Amino acid sequence: MSIFIFRLVVAAFITLAGYFFPPFNLHPYYGALTGFLLCVLIIYLETVIRRSQFKTIWSSTLGTFAGVILGWALGSVYQTISQDETTANFIRVFFLIIMPYIGFLVGSKKSEWLIPAHLMRFFKEKTTGRTHKILDTSVIIDGRIADICDTSFIEGSLIVPQFILKELQLVADSSDSVKRQRGRRGLEVLDNLQKSKEVNIIFTELDFPDVVDVDSKLIELAKHMDAKIVTNDFNLHKVAKLQGISVQNINELANALKPVVLPGESIRAFILKEGKEKDQGVAYLDDGTMVVVDNARKMMGQTIDVTVTSVLQTTVGKMIFGRYNGEA
Repeated sequence: MSIFIFRLVVAAFITLAGYFFPPFNLHPYYGALTGFLLCVLIIYLETVIRRSQFKTIWSSTLGTFAGVILGWALGSVYQTISQDETTANFIRVFFLIIMPYIGFLVGSKKSEWLIPAHLMRFFKEKTTGRTHKILDTSVIIDGRIADICDTSFIEGSLIVPQFILKELQLVADSSDSVKRQRGRRGLEVLDNLQKSKEVNIIFTELDFPDVVDVDSKLIELAKHMDAKIVTNDFNLHKVAKLQGISVQNINELANALKPVVLPGESIRAFILKEGKEKDQGVAYLDDGTMVVVDNARKMMGQTIDVTVTSVLQTTVGKMIFGRYNGEA
């Protein structure tokens, strides 16, 4: 209510100013009407600015200012080399109008291009960008990224966008207890990463309002920052790779670090349950690898020596097939 009264007072003063000091030698009534219309225009612009984000206002202003400078420069150059003064004046006015217009549109629609943090990357060496790694929600909730950072295998800065942080907060506030626990775990992992001396955590407000999907926002952010994406999401991994973005998948790293088992070797395994086939037993190694053992159904609940017969590599990991030959 107070802002409405303030607007009325401002409108009244500008209208009176137009009446007592009519511009362009107009009649006082027309001067008052001009002042009132200008006031309506200003109030409309004020309401638009109040609804806009600061980065949009900043980028629109910067784009318009850059357009004015560029338009003046282009018009001056053409006026210098042109022989026709009338055409030169038209071209100069044309550039002074069209270039600020383009700058305003670019600034308002592509505000992320003109954010200072984004502009600074043009003054840095190209090779430094790849040291930045953007974390997605899945890898934060997973938590293994913190252990990897503690071993100093991750270098550079870890980027956490605000839209990822908001997604984590939504998961942490979920009515579903499982989701709520996962979200809180992700927030705890971020807190531990902030306290780590091995990596530098950077929270960026760079966003892409025109992009709705979070995965697409991550890809756009990686393109603009020339950074890598750290994820556990198989689909995001594939889409990012198709668009030429470097991806670090924690699951692939875990699979690569699993111990190599060759046919003919002997391993120790605890038979946990029955297999699908006759006399089969199923065991799991410490890293979660499934071991299917022939002739081991009767050995459930015991740790036995298994001779490896074959190893099957799947998209989700390895499966080991072995045989139990009885007591030595």
